[in-house]
Amino acid sequence: MEIVVASSVGVLTAGGVYLILRLRAFPVILGLALLSYAVNVFLFATGRLAINAPPVLQLYSEATYSDPLPQALVLTAIVISFGMTAVLVMVALGAYLEADHDEINMDSPNTDEDMSNKETGA
Repeated sequence: MEIVVASSVGVLTAGGVYLILRLRAFPVILGLALLSYAVNVFLFATGRLAINAPPVLQLYSEATYSDPLPQALVLTAIVISFGMTAVLVMVALGAYLEADHDEINMDSPNTDEDMSNKETGA
């Protein structure tokens, strides 16, 4: 079971990093969502993978238990990632409506002028 969880965290992380490195806004948002899912699964797995175990220790008992702290962290991370995704969608939508495309321009528009100014010292 642990190998399935570990490989799913790895696949989600790899997909998220790949999508973040794209030059469009929508794949970047999807990549951040995939990374937040990977973090959620990782945090959930840190509480041990115990099936049918109570979340709280019982007094004078040697029974196994599942740690409730990672579950609370995952719940908080879900709320934060939902809010972050909503803000990013609104920023990307505003940029798309203003520029009529969502592609990121990595080239400087005045590359030749910048080079000649650096050479002359102006």
